[in-house]
Amino acid sequence: MEIEGARVLVAGASGAIGAELAVRLAGLGAVTALAGRDRRRLAEVRAECGPGPSRVFDAWDLDGAEGCAAWAARELGGLDAGVVCVGVAAFGPVGEIGEALAEHVMTVNALAPMAVLRAASTLVRPGGLLAAVTGTVARSAPAGMADYAAAKAALATWLTATRRESRRSDVGVMEICLPHVESGFAGRAVTGTAPSLPRGIPVEEAVDAIVEGMRADARFVGPVDGVGRELAVPQRGAT
Repeated sequence: MEIEGARVLVAGASGAIGAELAVRLAGLGAVTALAGRDRRRLAEVRAECGPGPSRVFDAWDLDGAEGCAAWAARELGGLDAGVVCVGVAAFGPVGEIGEALAEHVMTVNALAPMAVLRAASTLVRPGGLLAAVTGTVARSAPAGMADYAAAKAALATWLTATRRESRRSDVGVMEICLPHVESGFAGRAVTGTAPSLPRGIPVEEAVDAIVEGMRADARFVGPVDGVGRELAVPQRGAT
């Protein structure tokens, strides 16, 4: 897709990756609608991006997540892309993750992105894009991250099925399958402590790959070897 002049909803714009992506897209000439949980940080990102709408929402609130796309389309006069960068990590053995916490992890990592993009799917113009961040945990399923990995795997499957449905409307669907990113994300887990992790990629490198994927109409952005550090855009097209 052509980024210059595109009207883009960035959900999760107060997080490290979403904020960097929003600023990058604005710098490339996109018009952005920003949605995020942290009001103060959202205002800072809005100031960096220039004039435009912003909206506070919490991914735990599915009604609020669903409303983001219609709000963005109304404020921007249309919608060319929706990119979701929300998520929360959880660490620990399955027997120590209570049902309320498991529901929270599934809601934030899977159901909320689905809600945003489900609504956006009826609003994004032909030739536009729906995208969401998953993660290599969706495929590697590491011990001590069962609920987190399962939620990301659910989102990945949903994106694949949605891509097949969207062929008729000529809307691209891109999975952003990131490895560990040095964003501080693991340190903000809702429970448990992250295991020892190899050094991750910089946030800027992750955003480079996302932007390249958007420009290339890719259906998948992720590590070359499936779990490693080097990001590429190996898969294109609508299949």
